[in-house]
Amino acid sequence: MFEILKIGFLNLTLVDLIDIAIVAVLIFWLLSFITEAINLKAVNWILRTISDIWLLAFIILFQPELRRLLLMITRNPFFRLFVRSKYSETIGEVVETVIELSEKHIGALIVFSRTQNVEMTVETGIPMNAIVSQELLVSIFNPKSPLHDGAVIIDNQLILAARCILPLSSATKFNSKNLGTRHRAGLGLSEQVDSIVIIVSEETGAISIAEGGELTLNIPKEKISTYIRSKLSEKSK
Repeated sequence: MFEILKIGFLNLTLVDLIDIAIVAVLIFWLLSFITEAINLKAVNWILRTISDIWLLAFIILFQPELRRLLLMITRNPFFRLFVRSKYSETIGEVVETVIELSEKHIGALIVFSRTQNVEMTVETGIPMNAIVSQELLVSIFNPKSPLHDGAVIIDNQLILAARCILPLSSATKFNSKNLGTRHRAGLGLSEQVDSIVIIVSEETGAISIAEGGELTLNIPKEKISTYIRSKLSEKSK
C-alpha cells in the first residue's frame, strides 16, 4: 500500500491511517457514551471541546503527509478514469506564457508529462504542486528568478516542480542545425520519457517542441496551441 509517513523504521501506510482513525473514533464514541451515562460533566465537556478542534489539529500536524496522499490518489490511473482532464485549461495558460516569453526572448523549458511517470525528473527540481497559471510561469522563468534555470514539469493542472534538470541528448545537431543546451535537454528527456517538451530559445525567441526523440523547430505562434492540443489528445484516446 501507499507509504504516507516514515519515521526511522516505522512506516505509516494508508491502511495504517484508516486503522488508526477507526480505533480513535471508536474510543472517542465509547468515552463519550460512558461519561454521558454516568454524568461526568467536566470530562464530557472536555471531550466535546476536543471533538471540535481535533480535525483542524490533524490537518495542521499532518499537512505534508495529507498533501502527499492527495497527490498519490490524483495521480493514480484508476482515479483519472473518473476525472475529466483539465489539460484544455492548462494548455491555454501555457500557450499564452510561451508567446509572451518568446516575444521577450526569455528562455524556457516546459514539460507536459503523458503516460509515463516523470517522478525522477521532478525529484531533481524544487517541488511546487501549484495550479498552472500564466502569471506563475512567467515569474518562474524571469531571468531574475532563482527558479528560471531548468525545466517546469506539468501534470494535468499542476506544476509539479520547477528548476528540474533534464538529461542532455547526445545529439549536438538536428537537421544540420547546431543545438544549444536547452534544446538538447528537451530532446534528451523526450528520448527517455513519453512527454512533450516546449522549448523557447533565449537567443531567437523561437518556439520548438521535442517529442519522441524528434524536434519540431520554429513553430509559428498561431499554431502552437493546435499542435500541443493534438499531441496531448493522441494519448488520451
